[in-house]
Amino acid sequence: MKTTHRIIVCLIALICFCAQRAAADSPLTSTDFHQAYADEPIVAQVEKGRTPSDETWAYLAAPDNPVAVKMAIINKIGWAFEGKNSYQLFLSYLKRQGICKREKDLYQKRPGDLLLSAAYLKAMDNYFNVEEAARMARRARQMHPDSYTVNIICALIEAQIAFDSDWGEVYRLTDAVRRNTTLKDDMNDEAKRIIFEYMDLYGSDT
Repeated sequence: MKTTHRIIVCLIALICFCAQRAAADSPLTSTDFHQAYADEPIVAQVEKGRTPSDETWAYLAAPDNPVAVKMAIINKIGWAFEGKNSYQLFLSYLKRQGICKREKDLYQKRPGDLLLSAAYLKAMDNYFNVEEAARMARRARQMHPDSYTVNIICALIEAQIAFDSDWGEVYRLTDAVRRNTTLKDDMNDEAKRIIFEYMDLYGSDT
């Protein structure tokens, strides 16, 4: 009986481990492009697993800071299998600073990269459910249709949704951004390389 019990426990552990590995292998969790911005002091000071400081939130909220660096910060803040609460911490900071009183105020704020920051944080917090984050990112894209960074982050969030049903669409969503030569090139080439090193794995499913 004890042997049977051990086998069952081991099988459950194996299933959980495999599920965690599978969940971690996805557009939002496998594109660590923050490495391309490691020389940026604000990116370098973010420690994985640690709660970001108000200095980090302030950088994300400041309208004049480069959007690609903001996204690199969020990319480095990262994700956790059990979930995170970075979005709520950022929203609390914005409320304390009087930048927005309510969550829905984010949809009206310009520049739209404030909304994009919120969307990306929300998506990374719970990458199993990114529908609302995708709506936020699409609104940010409407505000900044010409930004490569805004478009690629929105595409990564949308690809996370497609990941469960259509791997060909996962590839097409980000590839469409790469092929759009009219976009403002506001993300460095190494960050793009890191993103597509992973996303191109889905190209065989098109």
